[in-house]
Amino acid sequence: MIAKVRPQLLKLAWRLFRVIVGGAAMGAGLALMIRARLGAQPWDVLHLALAKLLGVSPGTVIIGVALLVLLFWWPLKQRPGLGTVATTFLPGIGCDVVLSLVPTPEALLPRVALLAGGIVVFSVGTALVIRGGLGPGARDGLMTGACARWGLSVRTVRTTLELSVLVLGLLLANPMQAISAGTAGPGTLAIALTLGPLIGLLLKQQFKRREATPS
Repeated sequence: MIAKVRPQLLKLAWRLFRVIVGGAAMGAGLALMIRARLGAQPWDVLHLALAKLLGVSPGTVIIGVALLVLLFWWPLKQRPGLGTVATTFLPGIGCDVVLSLVPTPEALLPRVALLAGGIVVFSVGTALVIRGGLGPGARDGLMTGACARWGLSVRTVRTTLELSVLVLGLLLANPMQAISAGTAGPGTLAIALTLGPLIGLLLKQQFKRREATPS
């Protein structure tokens, strides 16, 4: 009995470790995209607009929005897990930590590098959390739930969510001020159009294995 339990505990610990690393990476990716000042991730356009309106840190808003998004899981029949709890708080904490460590460069090339690096780090973090199998993050649950319920691709669902959130964020903020401050810009559109395909590519093999597994 003990010999069977130990591998299971090790497997669970490994999955939890991946979720923790993935959640922290998501927050780091968010911060890098913010520091690039070429246009933050669409969700961050919303986060930063709310942070300014409420007078709180971006990390605090990230956590609050994540809790609110969980309410939309019910019609999609999504179930939270340890991964959901971890990614509700870790991205916000990781974002605040990286924002305090990474300055905004003046030159364009380093800013483009920060943007590209942020997109990759965030996508890898998202894939790690979902692959951990302990429950997706709050926002990712919308994506996986919609994919499972309506048979849509990750690319389609994620891109639609990103563009919808971008519109909402711009409605809450002054679009011209957001553009001049670097909150929204060409990078924002690039993020909205690339996150879905990149995350879908990272999860493609996992979805293939699920489809090939008999129910």
